[in-house]
Amino acid sequence: MATQDIMTKTTGNAAIPRTPSQAERRGSRRCKINQLMRIRPSDPEKEHFEDLRGTTSVSRSGVFFQSSEKGYEIGMRLFVTMPYSRDPSAINREYLAEVVRLDDLPNGLHGVGIKLLMEMGMQHSYSFTPPPQQRK
Repeated sequence: MATQDIMTKTTGNAAIPRTPSQAERRGSRRCKINQLMRIRPSDPEKEHFEDLRGTTSVSRSGVFFQSSEKGYEIGMRLFVTMPYSRDPSAINREYLAEVVRLDDLPNGLHGVGIKLLMEMGMQHSYSFTPPPQQRK
């Protein structure tokens, strides 16, 4: 099980300590990794947004990040592409995820915790421009 200092959320340089009364519910340790993600609602009836954010911490089954987007709700299902790159040769993986935590942070952003439910598969970037003509 992870120690208390590993289970501390950070916002910039200041730490937000967890109170001892909060039970630890994570099944695996998390790592403080900053990795770009693309986040979109999976429900077509929800208002569409596309959020490009870096992760704050990642575990095998979840991600925590900070966002200025106000459209997140507990229980909301999302498509999360991680790691995300616009490079045509990049191999992006897309996941179905669910929002399990929302925090109002002192920096004015929202802390969003998501649980990864399943991998949707690899996402490829395609170019619809014709290939260059070969000279004979």
